[in-house]
Amino acid sequence: MPEAEAAAARSAGAARPAGQVPSQAAGAATPTTTMRRRGRQTAHPDWPQAPAACVDGIQRFCDALWLEQGLSANTLAAYRSDLTLFARWLAHAGSPGLPAATEADVLAYLAARFAGSKATASNRRLAALRRYFHWALRERLRADDPTLKLERAREQARRPKTLSEAQVEALLLGPDVDTPLGLRDRTMLELLYASGLRVSELVALKAVHLSLADAVVRVVAGKGGKDRLVPFGEQAASWLERYAREARPALLGEGDSDFLFITRRSGRAGKRAASGMTRQMFWTLLKRHALRAGIDAPLSPHTLRHAFATHLLNHGADLRVVQLLLGHADISTTQIYTHVARERLKQLHAHHHPRG
Repeated sequence: MPEAEAAAARSAGAARPAGQVPSQAAGAATPTTTMRRRGRQTAHPDWPQAPAACVDGIQRFCDALWLEQGLSANTLAAYRSDLTLFARWLAHAGSPGLPAATEADVLAYLAARFAGSKATASNRRLAALRRYFHWALRERLRADDPTLKLERAREQARRPKTLSEAQVEALLLGPDVDTPLGLRDRTMLELLYASGLRVSELVALKAVHLSLADAVVRVVAGKGGKDRLVPFGEQAASWLERYAREARPALLGEGDSDFLFITRRSGRAGKRAASGMTRQMFWTLLKRHALRAGIDAPLSPHTLRHAFATHLLNHGADLRVVQLLLGHADISTTQIYTHVARERLKQLHAHHHPRG
């Protein structure tokens, strides 16, 4: 393969067939006009809507994933969005619809949409397309899989963003616990750091899922549709008791809610609330309290989950135990935290050792 072509394929960050670089999708049209919203690409408003048959097929695919694998609503929404975007791109390019898309169509789409993007963006979309076409092949909607020969783009090793123990302590001190909202926020942060829950699991907790007597919380239908029991420590238990006694009744007012962590809106409704806090709301309050605590380190909604895992390993926890607590199906997912722990040990050695 000529070096210039190889460099172009790498810079595009898109998948390619094993052992070769394709031509421009055999002359297929490659619409590259895209828009960005909050850091992610969306369809151009001039693109036609996905054909009704494609939309119906995407929905049947998502229904099958939910029934067979119990994927979360967020994961299904991501698949639905990615596939709908591809269907609209195909319609704009004048290519066959989603069920009849070719390998050249897939390659042209990934190259046009994700040129210059991180490899992870291309690989996420390729994963969605692979699952869809595997399902379409199984359902005999087509005779081949156009993604079968495609390789993932090469990704750099991921390192989860985490905080030091001192930064976590500063973050926990951020909320004003003399107010109902501040007490709720402090309790959520304490529980998240004590348990390593995903943010989606935290905000979905119902009051009946909490056992203060046993100091465990039951995660119902977590990632992958699996239930698990997660313990938490005495400090988190103390904050949960205070929240249940003081803040939650104040926020509920005359209303009622099954959710453990509620918003003011839940209490104003005057009736049983349909939902509790959202992931976006929690992300907003996390950033606000981090700013108040003077934390300028990179943050993500899972910052405290990453800190939970890293700090456990720093203090000698067994990797298999951390895997169970986090709810990882594969221990290789948990192993990324060992790299963070090792880097921290290297930094400490370099800083404190006389020959560091």
